Amino acid sequence: MPPDPSPTASVAVAAAGENRNLFFRVFPSIMLPMFLAVVDQTIVATALPAIAATLGQIGRASWVVIAYLISTTIAAPVYGQLGDVFGRKRMMFIALAIFMGSSLLCAASQSIEMLTGARILQGLGGGGLMTLSQALIGETIPPRERGRYQGYLAGVMVTSSAFGPVVGGFLTHYFGWRSVFLVNLPIGVIALLLTTRLVPRGGPRPSWRFDTPGLVWFVLFVTTILLALDQAQRWEPRTLLTVLGLLGLSIASLGLLLRQENRAHTPLLPVELLRQAAIWRSDALAACHGGTLVSMITFLPIYLQAVRGLSPQETGLLLLPLTAGIGIGSIVTGRIMTRTGLTTIFPIWGLLVVTINLVLFALLASRLPTAYLPWIFGWNALFMGTVMGVVQITVQVVAGPKMLGAGAASVQYSRSVGAAFGTAIVAAVLFSVLTATDPDTARLFAVMVQRGPSAMATLEPARQAVVQAEIAEAFQAAFLAMAAFTGIGLLLAWSIPVRRI
Repeated sequence: MPPDPSPTASVAVAAAGENRNLFFRVFPSIMLPMFLAVVDQTIVATALPAIAATLGQIGRASWVVIAYLISTTIAAPVYGQLGDVFGRKRMMFIALAIFMGSSLLCAASQSIEMLTGARILQGLGGGGLMTLSQALIGETIPPRERGRYQGYLAGVMVTSSAFGPVVGGFLTHYFGWRSVFLVNLPIGVIALLLTTRLVPRGGPRPSWRFDTPGLVWFVLFVTTILLALDQAQRWEPRTLLTVLGLLGLSIASLGLLLRQENRAHTPLLPVELLRQAAIWRSDALAACHGGTLVSMITFLPIYLQAVRGLSPQETGLLLLPLTAGIGIGSIVTGRIMTRTGLTTIFPIWGLLVVTINLVLFALLASRLPTAYLPWIFGWNALFMGTVMGVVQITVQVVAGPKMLGAGAASVQYSRSVGAAFGTAIVAAVLFSVLTATDPDTARLFAVMVQRGPSAMATLEPARQAVVQAEIAEAFQAAFLAMAAFTGIGLLLAWSIPVRRI
């Protein structure tokens, strides 16, 4: 007769079963809304030429993208606070309803202006989906288990970013650009059904009042800073005064925002929370990581097509290891965090490797065969995946249950603004080097950024070779700028006081 299992073994089996049940009960309900929000940031970019061809006003097509970015950034702290007050399950239903309703409006749009307005509404829903998904991990999962779940969620985010352009291109080609918005409806219905499985938590605070002046100043700050960064990427002399004016307005609104938040009874941005070293350093690390990652995703395709002469299909295949590697790195980091409780050691070593890789790639890229690039991108991406899970968990642990939504929102808008800053800075570096080297190449590169490397097709072969060499030299400086972001992130990770959960 076999011996009875020991009490310790029974407890371990029970805990494993409980964790498995928790995963299937909670994670799909969180994952699908996050997938919807993130994939919508990239799926529309592929459809922009078709949208411009149908609605006209090609010069305003970028409004469709920047409108969504602005509104998702604005929505983050709003949903963070409302989720803390009224419960995240209730707010998730509201965010999904706004997202689905505005997706229908996007599909029905008859002008760029109407589509831009619908995208603003869609971003208000999408920003809520991203913020609430992150906060729900902290609300429903024990601290030591969060590393594993945050790793999975980071993998979903990166996969969604890579998945978007592929699906957007397919849907636009076979079903028209309106289908990229209509596809949100069936997925949203499934997300609504899954959300019903979440346990409602939280309730209204007796003395809570919404910080309307804080929201006004925050909207003005985010709108002006993101519009300034969008204009700065164009790097045209005629936009300089516009950029400076927007930056001045954003600085003034930031000062007024901080003044309001310091005296508000229930501030939209809890300054006391953001003053804590672990919080603001983690948020700054998220900004550096977002700046590096989005810059790589934005400019590597241009590099591969303009300098290496690859087709869009070949470029997509070469970049697959980049997106897959970040997802794998996030999942592995999360599982190790769950087992050991260690946190900042992973981004410290991870960003050290990434910084060295980027510096070496900047210096040696011209000597590397194209066949080596997928391995380099994949290796680099594995270590890029060590950051976001640690950032989210650190902020959640320090913020505590009462400020969980505010903490998750701070990471979300830090990452969004950091991504915009990083992309603008890398674009400025590229255009500065090209302008100093050859103004004609700089003007051609500006066209390539907007319309793709096909803009070089009309050049003579000898001129094409010169342009490729000049762009390659400019990209060397751009990769060094990305290495500077990860280097700053490394110092921030080193200085975060929370080292274990």
